[in-house]
Amino acid sequence: MWARWLLWGAALAVGVLAVTGSNVTKKGRSFVGQKVETSNGSGNYVYTVDKFAADVLTSKVTTVFLPIIYIFVFVIGLPSNAIALWVFFFRAKKKHPAVIYMANLAFADLMFVIWFPLKISYHLNGNNWIYGEALCKVLVGFFYGNMYCSILFMTCLSVQRYWVIVDPISQTRRKSRIAFGVSITIWILIILSTIPLYRFDQTVYIYGLNITTCHDVLPLSTLAFDMFNYFLSMAIGVFFFPAILTALAYALMIKTLNESITDEQTGKKRKRAIRLIITVLFMYLLCFLPSNILLIVHYGFIKEGGVGNVYAFYIIALCLSSMNSCIDPFIYYYVSKDFRENVKNTFKCRSVRTVERMRISFSSMKYSQKNRTYTSRSNTQTSSC
Repeated sequence: MWARWLLWGAALAVGVLAVTGSNVTKKGRSFVGQKVETSNGSGNYVYTVDKFAADVLTSKVTTVFLPIIYIFVFVIGLPSNAIALWVFFFRAKKKHPAVIYMANLAFADLMFVIWFPLKISYHLNGNNWIYGEALCKVLVGFFYGNMYCSILFMTCLSVQRYWVIVDPISQTRRKSRIAFGVSITIWILIILSTIPLYRFDQTVYIYGLNITTCHDVLPLSTLAFDMFNYFLSMAIGVFFFPAILTALAYALMIKTLNESITDEQTGKKRKRAIRLIITVLFMYLLCFLPSNILLIVHYGFIKEGGVGNVYAFYIIALCLSSMNSCIDPFIYYYVSKDFRENVKNTFKCRSVRTVERMRISFSSMKYSQKNRTYTSRSNTQTSSC
């Protein structure tokens, strides 16, 4: 039963507004809505929403604020994650576990933001979806699937970094195989968990507002039965448990780094590492904790009273959580000196072989200079005797 809840919860973990009205039947399925004749008299099933839902759908929050945030995330997140992915695939010489997890994280973030133009267009158009049911389902599936995929890979990174601190001399090749296996498992889990999204109609025509929503409005009958249990299972399995694991790993890292401080120079490096760890953990919780808490609260209200009055807060929190995809590259990748050098060489169109020759040449020059200095000192000492 819990496995079934988890599967459906991961697929249906979305914040939607409940549709109100009288029961009607369409294609053998019971919907909660109101049957209204369209302007051309076709007799199609359309729906009405309550005043709160109408206010949310027509407010500046959804038609101005949300698209501004999504535009910002798209402009920053798309190139930064694309460059990161290029570096991990074509510039990183050693595919150790951290590189494997970061490459998957960059890919998940890239697949997350690449669909934002459709979402931006939807909100700027007054929450009116004009691209059809199929594309709406794809957008919803990729949006939620890749967001939760990012959470899982960030958890993997936190655990892997803790093990590097605890056991720095380990079998990298064996751990790399484990990292590949874990990554494949995560992608399979996310793909399977989003499949049920395609079984539900995600677009609904709202009578009175004259708009077709994508995922924002669903019939109450789709939400009212066991949805709270599904969403609760999803929140525990896909976010809260990984969040606890992430926080624990980072807390143990801070403890280990503090205990390893032996001198002032080492202390400065450890303190920089600790500040970075605290920043990563803070951004992780800030981006994902509010939206997942509001998710449970929202569906709890729908289960009890059929009204989701916290939906506006939920979609704002969900939108802000998307900023994580443009923050990730800078707190996971660009803090590394080697990564920054690889990015610089990429923009300067230097091949890997050219960079390697430059390193060898530079190392030889340093060695020769050091050797000449040593010889000069020896000669000076000899003549003085």
